[in-house]
Amino acid sequence: MNTTRYLIVGGGMTADAAAKGIRQHDADGGIVLVGAEQHPPYKRPPLSKGLWSGGAEEKIWKKTDEVPGVDLRLGRRIASVDLDARTAIDDAGDEYAWEKLLFATGGTPRRLGGDDGDVVYFRTLDDFHLLHGRAVEGTRVAVVGGGFIGSEIAAALVGAGASVSMTFPEPTIGFRLFPRGLGDFVTGYYRDKGIAVNAGGTVGSPRELDADIVVAGLGIVPNVELAEAAGLKVDNGIVVDEHGRVDGRDDVFAAGDVANFPSPVLGKRFRVEHEDHANTHGKVVGENMAGADVVYDHIPLFYSDMFDLGYEAVGEVDSRLATVETWLEPNRKGTIAYVDDAGRPRGFLLWNVWDKVDAARDLIAAGEPVGEGALV
Repeated sequence: MNTTRYLIVGGGMTADAAAKGIRQHDADGGIVLVGAEQHPPYKRPPLSKGLWSGGAEEKIWKKTDEVPGVDLRLGRRIASVDLDARTAIDDAGDEYAWEKLLFATGGTPRRLGGDDGDVVYFRTLDDFHLLHGRAVEGTRVAVVGGGFIGSEIAAALVGAGASVSMTFPEPTIGFRLFPRGLGDFVTGYYRDKGIAVNAGGTVGSPRELDADIVVAGLGIVPNVELAEAAGLKVDNGIVVDEHGRVDGRDDVFAAGDVANFPSPVLGKRFRVEHEDHANTHGKVVGENMAGADVVYDHIPLFYSDMFDLGYEAVGEVDSRLATVETWLEPNRKGTIAYVDDAGRPRGFLLWNVWDKVDAARDLIAAGEPVGEGALV
């Protein structure tokens, strides 16, 4: 039996941030981190960004092993949790007794289904190594998915010299994020870069695609099975309060990709899958596990690089919302406010506009209607 004060289930950025948050308030309590990958926690965004343009892999590591008193159990999965007994068992049969438990289990890539054994479901460092090693000059790569990961990895593959196609059911790249006019522009821009974009297309079987490699970027499904089996409330993630606690317990928490959390600023629940949220939510929840009383009121941001286009986005950025657009250069540089029925901002897309995230957060928090030019 392994006994620890804090058991962290998961080995990603959220787990790392939680361990560091714990240490800020508890210098001595033992921390055991159980992660399914063989690698210790690392930064995930470089896998579809900087590593393709020569970024140094040694810079991605979060250095969790340097946090005092953290015991990393890598290549392991927690298979079951008994909340009443405060114990857990991993897939190697080892048992853990804990005082505080964190689910930082992240998500699993959505799959195409059928005969997809050779499909690269791009998510991990090992996926990067596999794809980077195979995608040489002239390799035909079919990317399935036109969202965040699909658009980034398609651009990265072109930079590596591959011949790239994209297939997705929506009418434009970034359809759920970009207003339609911008989505149309980005889709045309990708075609101009030599990518064969099949918008509105579907894939019945990966074998239908004329490619040497098929890469799928279809988003993730939150890994809630373990929590659900333990009797916790699940609804598009593990449901937690503003401190990261699950309902009815002060010893069980969830954070990061897998957590369905309330936003005090935006007044609704969200589940966010990006780096900023993983780091900030993980840290706050770790602090609260160690006895702090911190409300998570951060408005997360995310960012992307697509060839020479780039953006930062903060808040609720959803193409179904009305928008107020301010363009300094049409489709090349400007800001887009996503607003409610009263014209109050819910989120901002900062398109090739930088150093405006804090100002955008202030406008969202203020809750006053905005017009054109609000962030220029």
